[in-house]
Amino acid sequence: MRRVAVHGLALTGAAVARALVARGIDVVLADDRIDDGHRALAAETGATLHDSSTAEGVAALLDGVDTLMPAPGVPPRHATIVTALASGIRVRTEIDVAYEWEQARPGGPRPILGVTGTDGKTTTTMIAAHLLRADGRDVAEVGNTDLPFMAALDASHDAFVVECSSFRLQYTSVFRCDASVWLNLAPDHLDWHGDLGSYVEAKSRLWAHVAGTDVVVAPHGHPTIAPIAERSGGRVVTFGRDAGDYRVEEGQLVGPQGPLVAVSELWRSMPHDITNSLAAAAMVVESGMCPGGSVTGPLRDFVPAHHRIELVGTFDGSEWYDDSKATSPHAALTAIRSFDRLVLIAGGRNKDLDLRQMAAEPTRVQGVVAIGDDAPLIESAFTNVCPVVRAESMAEAVAAAASMATPGTAVVLSPGCTSYDWYRNYNERGDDFVRCVRERFGDR
Repeated sequence: MRRVAVHGLALTGAAVARALVARGIDVVLADDRIDDGHRALAAETGATLHDSSTAEGVAALLDGVDTLMPAPGVPPRHATIVTALASGIRVRTEIDVAYEWEQARPGGPRPILGVTGTDGKTTTTMIAAHLLRADGRDVAEVGNTDLPFMAALDASHDAFVVECSSFRLQYTSVFRCDASVWLNLAPDHLDWHGDLGSYVEAKSRLWAHVAGTDVVVAPHGHPTIAPIAERSGGRVVTFGRDAGDYRVEEGQLVGPQGPLVAVSELWRSMPHDITNSLAAAAMVVESGMCPGGSVTGPLRDFVPAHHRIELVGTFDGSEWYDDSKATSPHAALTAIRSFDRLVLIAGGRNKDLDLRQMAAEPTRVQGVVAIGDDAPLIESAFTNVCPVVRAESMAEAVAAAASMATPGTAVVLSPGCTSYDWYRNYNERGDDFVRCVRERFGDR
């Protein structure tokens, strides 16, 4: 790479620009909405800044470049990517370039683990990193996190766990992992990928370049993921609650080496917590980075990230949970299946997904509070399933949910949609939910 265009200048784009300039690569920058932060980045890096919302800006950005590195959120249909591909300009993502740089590292590359899937990526990435740290390793959680892979390379880490979104995998050409897992699959980001086939193809790039010694971890018997794993050429290891190399047996999480931890002692034991823990253990043990006996303690004391079926408190006999991270109907359904009976707060901005799958467990859902831009779609999905009311703010949603809940019934914010109608991100949405719950119930 001699001259690189970086399109999209949020956290990842800014990190990419700085990393490229630090390595002496000529950089030009662009964003669809130029702000003072972008201007400051251009001044810091000495790069020219273009407005990519216009045809003229796109042409100026791509003039004389050999590589385009779009930010993860830039869709394939954007004029910058379409024009680059039509012009023979190579399109790459930051994890691909980071991998290439790491392979050329003096002293050799450090171990790389990778995690993808529709749901559970962040938690499984965190569990894997926690298991490695407990074994004495300095680990960086990178990729689809607050730390881009390229930004972590110059630190003295022992290993990397890369959270691989479909966006980051889309344009990879060399990226591979010593061990990697594809957790699950459901329609997601169809507004970005266009169709399910394109989404699956992007995910499958996790295993496009595996070596025969690499460990490929797949859900046991999955009709789509398992065949892709077998074709990858890597050493396939499976996991599942009821079957697989890593599974639950007689109340224990077990692997080929024997028991790992009792289900009753696991950090949390909802169904997806069990499978995420099995998948993470499979990666670190089968890669040879941790002995099987070393994961028992860390699987007991792991602490998950916020906004993932996180207990806010118990009020008037109902437990209230923040699952704001559930931005797809598949993720929301995972939460719904974790409770015998619940009042659901759902909605936001849909991603061209079928929200009706959220109503697949009608006996569990006592009532629904629909919020956000696509509240009518939530209401339609639960027609003839349970009572549905609409709320125009989070405070209204909390009040409505409280009126629908009865003692013993959980109240769960699990939106099934993105937060980009009322909030900047799911963290902000979850924080607002927690604030509204605490304001309503006070010290009760």
